[in-house]
Amino acid sequence: MTFVASNPAKTPHAFMKAMVPALAVAAIFIGGALFLRGPDLDMTFAPLLAEHPVVFTDGTALYVQKYEVTVAEWNACYQARACTQQLRVAGNRTPEEMPATGLSYVDVGEYLAWITATTGHDYRLPSLMEWEYMAAEVLPETPDPIFTDPELTWASAYLMEPQTKRTLRPQGAFDATSAGIVDLNGSVWEWTDDCYAGASEGLVTRNRCPAFFVGGEHIAAMSFLERDPARGGCAVGVPPAHLGMRLVTDTKP
Repeated sequence: MTFVASNPAKTPHAFMKAMVPALAVAAIFIGGALFLRGPDLDMTFAPLLAEHPVVFTDGTALYVQKYEVTVAEWNACYQARACTQQLRVAGNRTPEEMPATGLSYVDVGEYLAWITATTGHDYRLPSLMEWEYMAAEVLPETPDPIFTDPELTWASAYLMEPQTKRTLRPQGAFDATSAGIVDLNGSVWEWTDDCYAGASEGLVTRNRCPAFFVGGEHIAAMSFLERDPARGGCAVGVPPAHLGMRLVTDTKP
C-alpha cells in the first residue's frame, strides 16, 4: 500500500517544524548527559579568587585564591572521602573562617585532585617564583645577616626572624595585596610546587622529591610528609608556624 500525503509540498516543512522542539530537547538532554558522564561537577566548591589576577613581567596572568583553603573547604573533601584527615577548629571559631592547617604535601595533593575533579577546572599550587612575586609587596624586607659564614645562616635567620605570628588567626587578619590576595604574610606558610632536593645529585623528579618549599614570612623547605613544622622536619630556615595551602589557576574559571 502506498502512502500519499494530502499536501506533499507542505509536509516536509510541517514535519521539520514539529520536530524542532523535540530536537532541541534531545540536544539539551544529550549535552547534559555528556556533561554529567564525567565527574559530578559542582561549582559550589570552587574557590573564591582574588579580585584581580597577578600579572607577571612577561604579561602572563595567574588567578589566585583570595584566602587560604579553609577548614570548611577542606572538610568538604574529607566528607567526599577524597581527603584522608578531618580537620577541627579550636575555641569559638568557625570552620568557614579558619585556614586549614596541619597539611602535608601529600594531603595537599589529595585536595588538589578532588577540587579539580569536582569543579572540572585545573587548580594547582603556585611555584616558589610565583608565590614570592605575588607576596612581595606585603612581605617584610630581608635584613642583612648577623653571621656571614654560610654554615651559620640558620642562626642569623633564627635571631633576626620576628616571632610574633605563631598564633593561628582567622582569614583576613593580615594584609591584602593590590590584587586582593589576603594573608600572604600571615601565620600560615603555604606549600608551593617547587622541589627542594638539598645535596641530591642528578635530577630529582617531583614524585621522588624529599621536600618542597613553603612560602610565608620567610621561605623554608619542608619534608613532603610533614604536617607539624614545630616538631621538626624543616630542611631550610626557621620552622614555619603552620602549614596550609592556597590554590592558583592559569585560566579564569
